[in-house]
Amino acid sequence: MSMSDRTFLDWPFFEARHRDLAGRLEDWCAARLPVDHGDVEAACRGLVAMLGEGGWLVPTGAGAGERLDVRTLCLIRETLARHDGLADFAFAMQGLGMGAVSLYGTETQRKWLARTRTGAAIAAFALTEPGAGSDVAATAMTAVREGEGWRLNGEKTFISNGSIADIHVIFARTGEAPGAKGLSAFLMPADAAGLEVVERIDVMAPHPLARLRLTDVRLPGAALIGEAGAGFRIAMSVLDHFRPTVGAAALGFARRALDEALARVRRRRVGGAALAELQMVQGHLADMALEIDAAALLVYRAAWAKDAGAARITREAAMAKLYATEAAQRVIDMAVQLHGGDGVRQGVAVEHLYREIRALRIYEGASDVQRVVIARGLLA
Repeated sequence: MSMSDRTFLDWPFFEARHRDLAGRLEDWCAARLPVDHGDVEAACRGLVAMLGEGGWLVPTGAGAGERLDVRTLCLIRETLARHDGLADFAFAMQGLGMGAVSLYGTETQRKWLARTRTGAAIAAFALTEPGAGSDVAATAMTAVREGEGWRLNGEKTFISNGSIADIHVIFARTGEAPGAKGLSAFLMPADAAGLEVVERIDVMAPHPLARLRLTDVRLPGAALIGEAGAGFRIAMSVLDHFRPTVGAAALGFARRALDEALARVRRRRVGGAALAELQMVQGHLADMALEIDAAALLVYRAAWAKDAGAARITREAAMAKLYATEAAQRVIDMAVQLHGGDGVRQGVAVEHLYREIRALRIYEGASDVQRVVIARGLLA
């Protein structure tokens, strides 16, 4: 397989430390990935431990008052995704799962970061519900004050790491105001009495997803992250940081698809000539390269803007996530096409990528939701 294009690292979005990190991570991935996905829960546990041991989970958190470095997060996700989609998932969920604690947690809550950064504990971000996906304001899980603490009841679904997490950041309705303004965020250990994993959800590209039920789960007052009623703001702030990284993961998948396509068309011969010599094929390769560079520019523009101090990058993050995920779907689809029958053979790299990319156009803000976000920004 040809080496993925690395010239983007010379773009002015990056500093020497980013280029150094990308090189070190590339070597680390080449030696260790992909892993066996036969038992997806065991694979994820192993990947979190490996990433922690390698020191790659440290950039997912920052010290009190510090910002997350979004360019670092994006570079790590892009590189991991190019080598192994499950490794990208394991990394991303440690960051997303503890993002609220990194940004808003108390010193006591932040003690969990020492465990999640070393891979000793697995994190989850429990936001989605059966009746509240894109519409977070429709969250129905309740958290009722009870003495010094809280009592939580309700269900969460499609929770990444839900079946294997040691610690959850979970969002519930505390009722300070209607809709989005009446939500709060809590830190909940996986051994909390009344927390039950009621379903493991099988999806087209296997990941450890679960439906959780909380029945009279009691949490202490110290479990509240930030202030009561600030849950929606906290969730959106975390997603603001991590939404460009979803685009980066898509970019990693797309780069791998282009690499696989280039290798295929160079070695496959039709009518005595390599596929690569056909102008139609060259046109498809050009389109794929164009989609990848356009996506990369949007992803790293958003990441750079956040790192440069922008308070919010809602529009930039939405554009990056939308374009990169949709473009990656098109690039991977063409890579499958250029492989012919082998492209749909189970176990072939592009077939695996075809299944991996589809979910990225849905999670952390579906494509049509991103279009609404961009349009509202224009109309405001």
